Amino acid sequence: MSDLSPRLRAEVVLRAGDRCEYCRLSQLGQEARFHVDHVVPRAAGGQTTVDNLALACVSCSLGKWASQTAIDPDSGAEAPLFNPRTQPWPEHFSWEGDRVAALTPTGRATVIALAMNRPLIVAIRQEEAIRSS
Repeated sequence: MSDLSPRLRAEVVLRAGDRCEYCRLSQLGQEARFHVDHVVPRAAGGQTTVDNLALACVSCSLGKWASQTAIDPDSGAEAPLFNPRTQPWPEHFSWEGDRVAALTPTGRATVIALAMNRPLIVAIRQEEAIRSS
């Protein structure tokens, strides 16, 4: 992303605590550098400002892409994706061991669309738990 200054990237990373703001994966120990995601995509008029940027692991960033909504698997209705700039994570998600549990239509749509419980990330979370204990 050419319009992202090193200072702005550093601010986003610091605010996120070096974790994906969607699935909470730590950037530490990952081979790929996390993306700075436009929460409201540029294609939809989103600006490259700190208030519209979120740190996202590669998988969450690619899963979200330019989407702002996804299907809630319980209702079959379209639901907005989680917005880490305006919505508290605990209102939409909780932890069930090493898996992200969805609490709302937004949470369910986001967990599915971003594959937040893909096998590899669950394995990484298990390894992080072992290292921190």
